[in-house]
Amino acid sequence: MSTNWETADILKSPMEICWQFDYDIDSDKLKNLYSKGKQAQWDAERDLDWSTPIDPSRPLIDETRFGLEQLDFFQAQPKKNREAFRAHMTAYQLSQFLHGEQGALMTAAALTHAVPDYEGKLYVATQTMDEARHVEVYEKYVSKLAMVYPMGTWLKKLIDVTLTADHWIKIAIGMNMVVEGLALASFHNMRRRTTCDLLRKITEGVLRDESRHVAFGNVYVGEGIAQLHEDDREDIADFAFDAVKVMAGMRERGSAFGGDPGFLKVLANAEIDQNDLLQAVSEARAEGRSIDPPSDQIHAFKDLMMPALVRVGAVTKRSRERFAEADIPVWEDPSILESLEDSETGTLEFN
Repeated sequence: MSTNWETADILKSPMEICWQFDYDIDSDKLKNLYSKGKQAQWDAERDLDWSTPIDPSRPLIDETRFGLEQLDFFQAQPKKNREAFRAHMTAYQLSQFLHGEQGALMTAAALTHAVPDYEGKLYVATQTMDEARHVEVYEKYVSKLAMVYPMGTWLKKLIDVTLTADHWIKIAIGMNMVVEGLALASFHNMRRRTTCDLLRKITEGVLRDESRHVAFGNVYVGEGIAQLHEDDREDIADFAFDAVKVMAGMRERGSAFGGDPGFLKVLANAEIDQNDLLQAVSEARAEGRSIDPPSDQIHAFKDLMMPALVRVGAVTKRSRERFAEADIPVWEDPSILESLEDSETGTLEFN
């Protein structure tokens, strides 16, 4: 085996390793999640038809997803530029799924040796297998698009912070609640809007897995936080705030507008001048015109991420003040989150 160290990125983690010699299972909820995790395993090579033709020149994702296409500036671009943007933006977004799933694979593996309970280790082992499959399936699909874009700077920062956290609850919050909340919304919206049958089938399989992962975050993290000393709960709340702030910063700037190298490469490949685009976005915002995706999409912050953090106790009275100072709303309605958890955690049937 040879390792390409030129593409490797090494981090050092302060995470403690926890043996557990009590093999009794005390949580029926975790036992059920573990059972579902075993029953819902699927094989990316066996269960998907990879002979399905994919034409990267045709829109694979509904163009309204990107928001930017609502700009007069964008509509004035030559047809070939707009088509190139859609193709490359799709490859860029799916590349983020690929890189994010590798991050999820590593965090899940870290949790298996860090969580203190036997049933928790069993469940996270199934999540580790899920994430390995997701890396595999997105690598195969993105490779058919002939271009893998680099990992977004904001996503890399968030996952690095999560991987190097000093407590398993922080890792579970960073991945199972913040990153997976974003992923769950993205996958749900993509399933509804993709024009590619293979991508839709991939997304359906990944959605079932991700919903269990988010449910685990709720069940296990909530119990873990409840057992902590008040000072430790505040430390966890600070970590949750910092993770959300990274995501909020990404939303305010947009991965496009924070100088993300991958997105700038998308613009270059589509022959769209980044300075002209930035000016168009600034003018639209100054005029009060939205460049957000359609309102009928699942909203990662409002519908999933923040309600999940609130219900497990990762948002405290003091951290609410920090959210207010940062002008980040604390949404608390968990109804959409719960409906997705209830509807997506069954066994997937491939036709």
